[in-house]
Amino acid sequence: MSKVQVMDHPLIQHKISYIRREDVGSKEFREIVSEISALMCYEATRDLKLKDVKIQTPICEMTGKELSGKKMAVVPILRAGLGMVDGILSLIPAAKVGHIGLYRDPETFQPIEYFCKLPADCEEREVFVVDPMLATGGSCAAAVQLLKEKGVRHMRLMCIIAAPEGVERMQKEHPDVDLYIGALDERLNEHKYIVPGLGDAGDRIFGTK
Repeated sequence: MSKVQVMDHPLIQHKISYIRREDVGSKEFREIVSEISALMCYEATRDLKLKDVKIQTPICEMTGKELSGKKMAVVPILRAGLGMVDGILSLIPAAKVGHIGLYRDPETFQPIEYFCKLPADCEEREVFVVDPMLATGGSCAAAVQLLKEKGVRHMRLMCIIAAPEGVERMQKEHPDVDLYIGALDERLNEHKYIVPGLGDAGDRIFGTK
């Protein structure tokens, strides 16, 4: 079964509570989503492998540490996932970025793919799939399945807010993918929105309706 880590860092919790407010405008919302993403990335990469490396400081030679595992990629689920990319790249600037476009059918609530563009060597990378909201889990599960079909085997899913229903679906369909969540909310409402949630993350990031 996959690991589910709900972030308990005070800064993450403070910033999530702030953007839940309905009077926070798009500019501020977008900036804070990026900040939350960077903080979550910091927490979600604690287990990355290191190797010893000889370096020369201005004083002497020493043995330092550098990353030794797979190179990384960030794959946002369009369009809301785009709001998380810059925050992650601020910590891992060498990561490549892919994109998966999915939309939710308003009647069936099932995800429909309309775009997929990945780094050529994506299957050799540690991939962070990112989407601010894990609601029904349909889009995230479909994105992960699509990546698996493309040969990707090393993935983590990072979401700012999740509903229990989405977590359950991800663990059922992809028990090999660890989940990193900023806040685990109560439930989904009849319209499949997370409660209490923060509304539609894509609309709030981009100022659309």
